[in-house]
Amino acid sequence: MNGRTAPGGIEPPVRVRITPEESRLLAELILDHCGVLLGGDAGFLLERRLAPRLDHLSLGSYLEYYHYLSYDLGGSAELLECIERVTTHETYLFREQFQLDAFQREILPVLLGRRGAGAPVVWSAGCSTGEEAYTIASLLAENARPGSRVIGSDISLRGVRTAEAGIYGPSSFRTTPEERRERWFEPLPTGQWRVVEPLRRMCTFVHLNLLDTARYCELGAIDTIFCRNVLMYLSSQARRRVVEGFYDALVPGGYLLLGHSESLISVPGRFDLVNLSNDLVYRKPG
Repeated sequence: MNGRTAPGGIEPPVRVRITPEESRLLAELILDHCGVLLGGDAGFLLERRLAPRLDHLSLGSYLEYYHYLSYDLGGSAELLECIERVTTHETYLFREQFQLDAFQREILPVLLGRRGAGAPVVWSAGCSTGEEAYTIASLLAENARPGSRVIGSDISLRGVRTAEAGIYGPSSFRTTPEERRERWFEPLPTGQWRVVEPLRRMCTFVHLNLLDTARYCELGAIDTIFCRNVLMYLSSQARRRVVEGFYDALVPGGYLLLGHSESLISVPGRFDLVNLSNDLVYRKPG
């Protein structure tokens, strides 16, 4: 008895604690699968976010959960759920407006002005629930040629399905100008907003682990990659692998845009650093 009882005299369930060794094993499994490097508080994070999965699977320890992920027939599906719970999904429409302005005013004219250039193809890598992809699509619809496309990818299958639905609540519009919301989204009786059909048709969403660089070729030739606030969560080895994959996926002269707190300083590579009016971006030579 622990001396605590819930209302009605029923003892609350004892919370399973994670040991340092269990934390290490799970963190290494996650790192190997998707390159995400959990910080010094990995044990607290894993215990807090994965405790419901132990209850759901009727497992008595995090070591049992690790063995389930590693060896059970249902382990691969559960690993997707595990990654879903420990990774960050925070995003919203028209995020980091200064960078969107740089793309619209300085990068797009370059892409469109190339000899024989077709309609641009932009990849939103790590698009979460799709807000970034639809933001980029709206800029292309306003400024680029018909046929421009946006590919959104994320390791979260749940996020990809939300992106495909294209329905968002008020928090997704926290920095969206009202005129843009009214132009590109239609109100629903639920108080949510749905992406208008022409914008939805411009976007394709893919369930993709960025460490699986061999699949990048499935996306076709890419003119610009947005990968914002993703590399910061990866190990140095994973960052190098992903950035090399981005380089190969881009057409010569293609651009890579990172989050405002990210850079390639610690990632030796072949990209050129380009100083735009209000942003620093990376470009594949050629």
